[in-house]
Amino acid sequence: MGRSPPHPGFEREGSFVLMVKKILDHFEECIGSIILLVMATITFANVITRYFVYRAISFTEEITINFFVWIVLLGISIAYRQGSNLSMTFFYDLMPLRWKKFSFYLSTILSSVFFALLAYLGYIEVMDELALDVTTESLGISVVWYTIALPVFSVLIIIRILQGAVATLRKNEF
Repeated sequence: MGRSPPHPGFEREGSFVLMVKKILDHFEECIGSIILLVMATITFANVITRYFVYRAISFTEEITINFFVWIVLLGISIAYRQGSNLSMTFFYDLMPLRWKKFSFYLSTILSSVFFALLAYLGYIEVMDELALDVTTESLGISVVWYTIALPVFSVLIIIRILQGAVATLRKNEF
């Protein structure tokens, strides 16, 4: 029996590089899947505990609520990467090509500026929480563990906005 062919999409030479590229291209899905698994597991445990012991596990709500913010930011990043973010195209579709290009550049710039501002404000929030040594109610851990997602994922979203813009420009699909 011969050896099985390499995994589809990966050539023998440089397969490690291609694998790393694939992981980086789908970073949000990997992290989001793990976060969703953790959220579902601890929420299920909380439901079971409430049913049998008649008491809630207080820290599960803290983790779940904060992880929802993480999931939303990762979802925004995925949407920008795939070009499937919510947009109103009624007027855009009626525009001539010149105005479509202008609208495309304007929306790319405004989206990038918005998330840059969000990253900056998130950074300020993280620095304030570090300076004030703010801890969470239930677990008593630093709030920074939850809020660090805002500046980090905002930068990731900006990267995905720019990647999507470059892809659109290369394909000339306005």
